[in-house]
Amino acid sequence: MVYRFRVILDTKEDVFRDIELLEESTLEDFHNTIVNAFGFDGSEMASFYLSDEDWNQGEEILQYDLSEGEESVRLMNETTLDSIVSESQTKLIYVYDFLNLWTFLIELAEIAEKEEGFDYPNLMFVHGQI
Repeated sequence: MVYRFRVILDTKEDVFRDIELLEESTLEDFHNTIVNAFGFDGSEMASFYLSDEDWNQGEEILQYDLSEGEESVRLMNETTLDSIVSESQTKLIYVYDFLNLWTFLIELAEIAEKEEGFDYPNLMFVHGQI
């Protein structure tokens, strides 16, 4: 299956990207796709957060394990989209660069069949620039 997302930069201007990824893609794959789609260089740290319907930040999914073994953490490269996103859990928050706090609101728009002839991840639509 293919997950279609709208990734919205939380700014006054309308800046968003529509992105397709395969259900077995990891959050690390999603991170790399977002970084490329918005024109970042990928050198900064990032995290995903589960979110409820009101965009309240929930559990953090880290890019790197910085806990030094003190606690159990979820990592992007070990977490697949289909394990955290569903028709009932559609929203994520993504924060890139903890100094500038680029914050993105991500919503699952559709779960669709994979189409032959397409490469995934697929940047479907671009609106606005940073």
